[in-house]
This record gives sequence, structure tokens and C-alpha cells, in this order.
Amino acid sequence: MITFDTVQLDIDGPTATIYLNRPDKKNAMNPQMHRDMNAALDAIEADEGVKAVVVTGVGDSFSAGMDLEECFLEPYEDPQRFYKTNLVALQWFQRLKAFPAVTIAKVNGYAFGGGFEVTGLCDLAIAADHVKFGLSEINFGIFPAGGASWAATHNLSRKQALYYILTGATMTGKEAEQFGLVNKAVPADELDAATEKLVGRIVNKNPVTLRLAKEVYERTTHLDLPEAIDYDQAKLWELARLTSNEWINVALKQFEKRSYRPGLDTYKRDVA
Repeated sequence: MITFDTVQLDIDGPTATIYLNRPDKKNAMNPQMHRDMNAALDAIEADEGVKAVVVTGVGDSFSAGMDLEECFLEPYEDPQRFYKTNLVALQWFQRLKAFPAVTIAKVNGYAFGGGFEVTGLCDLAIAADHVKFGLSEINFGIFPAGGASWAATHNLSRKQALYYILTGATMTGKEAEQFGLVNKAVPADELDAATEKLVGRIVNKNPVTLRLAKEVYERTTHLDLPEAIDYDQAKLWELARLTSNEWINVALKQFEKRSYRPGLDTYKRDVA
């Protein structure tokens, strides 16, 4: 366990777990947490063996969002300090979105503003069914910014995104599953097991394939079909080169021997 001022990081083989650790403040994101999150992501990238990154909260909250006093009120009179304070947050949000390992939000409690955003930025998400999600910015006179509106727009339908952006209403974990913000909502006492099961389905995969699959998804969402095919074919050649054609020489050779069924299982890798 690596302990920062406001974040704890546990790297266990191919799995890293980041704990947002300001439970007395509902894990609100202050400037120190933004710095600590960048440091935690640095440590995970330096490890090189991590395939899945779980983000969760200590206590009864995932994150209540930005610490309004420390991030906005206190630095407001100093424009440079205000800018630099919030730039650090925007940096790790963007890093999380583009992180090479698979990112999973394990939403254990309240997720407002920045907490909603982090859920939406992660590749996958599981929530306790009782938790509350919300974009409360409209309630103190601004709109969700710093990527929060992006997270709503890219995880919810237009009508649902605008409803939560414009009203500040909350949704439950079950509703978040229904609307597409999370993959699955489960009873709180099943959250650990459900997350571990999902992680287990990720960490036995080829890490290069995981990374390139994410890149192909992100890129091809903005391309027409012919361009998307050109891009994914180029990425297949990149994958082949980087993995010595593992999908042919290992995976399909195992399939040829009927040692596994691709529709139900994954092949056994020669390396971790």
C-alpha cells in the first residue's frame, strides 16, 4: 500500500486500486487530492504490469465532487493560483480517460460533480444500488464543467443528460445502470465481489490487446465505416508486431486443439 495525503494506492499484481481518502469530507477533491491522483497514476504507469485500475472511495462516499472552498473560494482572488489549482484536476481527469490500463469505477457511495465525472470517465463502472449520483452545479449557479458535462453527454441519452444537468436531480445506482452511466448496480454487500469478478475478466487478457482495443474504440467513434476499418486494420498490424502474433500462434493454436471455446472463455497465455 502506498499512502499519499488524500489517496491510498494498492498494487497487487495486475490490479491497482486507488482509494479516495478524505472520508470526513465525503472524499471531496481538494488541490492535494488532485496532486495525489497524478502521483498515483504515475506510480501505476511506472509499474508496467497493471492491467486493471479500480477507483473507489473510503467511507460512505465515492466522491462528493470538488471541494468548493479549497478549489474555488480560497484561490479565487488570485487568478494564477485559481488557474493552476484547477489545471491539476483537469490533467488527471484527462489522464484517467486515456489511461492505458482498463479503468473501473467502484462506486460505493455518493458521487456528485467530479465523482459523477470520474464514474463516466472510467471504462467500466459498478455501483451499489443505493448510491446517489448527481450534477449539482446548477444549484450553485454554474453548469457542470471540467469534463463533467462531457461525462454526462457520453454516458447518457440526450434527454437524460440534459435532465440531470439542468435540474440538479439525483439518480440511484439502479437508475444509473438503466441509463448507462454504470455497467451494473448491485446490493452494497455484493459490491466487492462484483468488482472482483469484473477485474478477473480483465486481468487474464493480453495487456497490449486491452490497450489497443480501447484506442480503437475511442478513435472509431469519430470515424465513418471505411475510415474506421482502415484504422482498425492498422491497429491489428500493430498488435501483431507488438505481441509476436500471439492471437495466431497461441490463441488460435489452442482453439485448433479445442482446449478452450472463445465464445465462453479466454485462451491461456504463456506470460502474465
